[in-house]
Amino acid sequence: GPFQKKGHSARVLSPEEAERLAKDQVLVSEFKQLKLEKEAQKNWDLFYKRNSTNFFKDRHWTTREFQELKACREFADQKLTILEAGCGVGNCLFPLLEEDLNIFAYACDFSPRAVEYVKKNALYSTERCKVFHCDLTKDDLLDNIPADSVDVVTLIFVLSAIHPDKMHLVLKNIYKVLKPGKCVLFRDYGLYDHAMLRFKSGSKLGENFYVRQDGTRSYFFTEEFLSQLFKAEGYEQVVNEYVQRETVNRKEDLRVPRVFLQGKFQKP
Repeated sequence: GPFQKKGHSARVLSPEEAERLAKDQVLVSEFKQLKLEKEAQKNWDLFYKRNSTNFFKDRHWTTREFQELKACREFADQKLTILEAGCGVGNCLFPLLEEDLNIFAYACDFSPRAVEYVKKNALYSTERCKVFHCDLTKDDLLDNIPADSVDVVTLIFVLSAIHPDKMHLVLKNIYKVLKPGKCVLFRDYGLYDHAMLRFKSGSKLGENFYVRQDGTRSYFFTEEFLSQLFKAEGYEQVVNEYVQRETVNRKEDLRVPRVFLQGKFQKP
């Protein structure tokens, strides 16, 4: 498997990488930024139209990385209620439902097309999950989920796609449906991840915030920013650390530095 280490130090850039990032200071125009914000849902819908269910691999690593899904049970066969906020086409949802028969899952996504793909999946059953379309920055989760009813919320590679000014609205929304004492499990792109270093000039929207060619956006988190974001909405920090990996493409003899931020934040 790839080399992996966890910790609180951000990745150190090479002098060439640092120089390239320092040079790239020109921001996308305000007009285009507003257009991207307005068309965010359309761009994600087009993404799923192009890639259908084939783009992301099924995430069978979730239960390995997040032992909390087992640890938060008070007894072995306890039924858990989870919310997958930003479920995409179900790459994380369905492996979880397969591995753990004592889970009921709420799942929502920004893209109506992604939600339809989840509903068409052979593993989808209304007895085990409820999926719905939702813009987490403005649609109230209480319309679909009772208050204080969820044991675990997974927020995996979701917040990075949202404008930094609106991220707090997502955490506020999730807070309402989470049971006191229960947690949000977070994983997303970290500062200086390979994906951040690959953006060409003309892609920068703001500090650590970029737009891809297809109009979808990506933010790269620092540990400090994430900590402040959750604490400002009343959560307590349990874990918040960088996960640094090196993936090797043997065919092209490339070593690629991947950086993620992984966290666990509790509602008091």
